[in-house]
Amino acid sequence: MNKIKISLSKKLKWGIAGCGNYTEKTFLPTFQLLRKSKVNSIFSHSSERAKQLADKFFIPNYYNDFNNFLKSDIDIIYISGINSLHCTQVLQAAEAGKHILCEKPLALNSQEAEAMVQACKNNNVYLAVNYVYRFHPLVAKAKELITNQMLGKLVSINLNFNISITPGSNFRFNKKLSGGGALRDLGTHMIDLLRFFGGEISEIKGFVDNVVYSSEVEDFSAAIAKFENGGYGYFNVSYNNKKAFNRIEILGEKGAVSIDKLISSKHSPTKLTIFIDGQPKVAFRKRGNKLLYLLKSVQKSVLKNEPLAVSGYDGLINLKIMEMLENQ
Repeated sequence: MNKIKISLSKKLKWGIAGCGNYTEKTFLPTFQLLRKSKVNSIFSHSSERAKQLADKFFIPNYYNDFNNFLKSDIDIIYISGINSLHCTQVLQAAEAGKHILCEKPLALNSQEAEAMVQACKNNNVYLAVNYVYRFHPLVAKAKELITNQMLGKLVSINLNFNISITPGSNFRFNKKLSGGGALRDLGTHMIDLLRFFGGEISEIKGFVDNVVYSSEVEDFSAAIAKFENGGYGYFNVSYNNKKAFNRIEILGEKGAVSIDKLISSKHSPTKLTIFIDGQPKVAFRKRGNKLLYLLKSVQKSVLKNEPLAVSGYDGLINLKIMEMLENQ
């Protein structure tokens, strides 16, 4: 990819497209911890909402017109609006020569995602996806153990992401806006972690269902995936549980790893437990702002013209896998 390299002495100028709760409560507060970057512009379809966040976070420019927003002094855009807007906004941003960090899932379907990936390639801009769980240091440590064969041959990976969201006005329960329910919202993270730990997936089988709530999108999904290089991955996700453990368990022929208080946990330190044959069990605890690690990674890629750690290609593959599961 031949891009103009941005000077390391210059701050990367961001635009924020979308002013939802995640942007206000998580993204922008975390962004304030990021060096070598600043937010220059913010966009919302509601001018009042855009101004509210601009004032709160000292952002100099706010817009309710996306085209005018794209013309402002920005290098990269964080696209955080509802899923149905991702494709159009990414295509427009790529055409305008802006790098992009897009929320997950990347699009409503894999056809949209393919067009988005191609548009960014054609316009020589980066397309990253907000898969934050890859970036926690203890997740990286678990990946290192697998890569270095410390656990022996990979047998299985088990992931859980269960939360409580009651059907209502939330866009996630509107299929035209979200593309689907728990699988598209939470399962996309689990599929990304399965691929991160175990490699590419050749087959997937499972269920998409409404177990507790009746709505036009599912409140539950579970699946088993087969990795191309051997071993299996399991996951379940749901909107219908208030007290889930949400653990990661990785089994190999020589040992096992568990990760607790990572998924759907914001305030407690994450715990990594390692149990390898012939060695004492050890445990590590570490607090880590997953989003901050991701933002630093994206910033470094853009400033140094280096490959992304997680890209639009990952978003496309994860969508194709979800569609395989939905279409059974």
